[in-house]
Parts: sequence; structure tokens; C-alpha cells
Amino acid sequence: MSTARTTFRTAGVAVRAMLVFTLVLGIGYTVLITAVGQLALPWQANGSSVTVEGSPVGSTLIGQTFVDSDGAPLPQYFQTRPSAAGDGYDGGASSGSNYGPENADLISAITERRAAVAAFEGVDPAEVPADAVTASASGLDPQISPAYALLQVDRVAAARGLDEAEVRALVESKIQARDLGFLGEPRVNVLELNLALDALGR
Repeated sequence: MSTARTTFRTAGVAVRAMLVFTLVLGIGYTVLITAVGQLALPWQANGSSVTVEGSPVGSTLIGQTFVDSDGAPLPQYFQTRPSAAGDGYDGGASSGSNYGPENADLISAITERRAAVAAFEGVDPAEVPADAVTASASGLDPQISPAYALLQVDRVAAARGLDEAEVRALVESKIQARDLGFLGEPRVNVLELNLALDALGR
């Protein structure tokens, strides 16, 4: 009987400890951190979403495509880099292609993309920057290099009937410097750039 009583007592302590820790760490901690996030950093905590007239149009953290219903790139918008996440910029399937630089499929895809981008932009294939033809490791990068953004200026200006200098100045105003002056590379957020274009009203 003594052994059985000890076993039940030990089991009871274990169950109570499990319930207490579940409440404190599983629920209490989650509620506390959520509250701190909503109070201190609500924009970041809610996905850094971008809204236009109260309606969400995307996120500054996750890229998206600017294509028509057939998947063709829209000439009046700046285009993002390729994505290997699902069918493209799928937030639930973040990944790169995992192909090595000598993989025949990757080399073929880059060659095709370079030719397509060059034709779309009306430039020599040698002018197409690397990020225009390669996916990022996450497949979700919302930014492109300044070189790729500037490459698209003439096409976007022509499609919108804008002066090339005006579009180029807009791109240059959207270039984000390296974090802390030395981390990462200069970049341009494509969604923010395209929204700024739409704000011009043409």
C-alpha cells in the first residue's frame, strides 16, 4: 500500500507540475510576448503588412510577383527576382532550389531567364544582373539590387508615359543602404517602389 500511495503521490505531483508549467510557459508566456509585441512593435508583430486605402496589398518582408493572369510580367511595374518557393513567392513553401552552380538544370534556367529578361528590357544579355536570373535562398526576398531596378527604368517609364529621369530618381530615392553601414548589400524593395509609381497617378 505504501508503494502504491507513493506512486500515486509522485504521479499527482508530476501532473500538477505539468499543468502549472503548461499554463505558465505554454499560455502565460505566449500571451505576454504577444502583448509586448502588439504594444511595442505592432507593425512588425503583424507581419509588416503594407496597406493602400485600408486594404492590405502585401508585406515589406515577403516578395510577390507583378504579372498578368497568364503569368506574363506587367511592363508598367518593376519586376522581382525569380522564386523557388512553391509556385513562386509561396510563404508556406520558403526554400531555394538547392541546385549547385554546376547543375545542368540551373545553368539552363539561368540562360533562359537571362535571354527573357534581356528581351523584355531591350538590353544585351551581358547587362542582366545576377539577381534577375537567380532565386534567393528563401525564395521570398522582397528586394532586388539597385542594378536590376535601374535596368528596368526605361521599360517602366515607356509603359507609363513617364520621363525616364523621373523614374530613375524615384528608384534612387528607394535604394536602402547597408544595415549599420556594413551589413548586407544596397537594395530596393519592389513593392514599395511599385506603390510609389502608382502614387504618381500614371
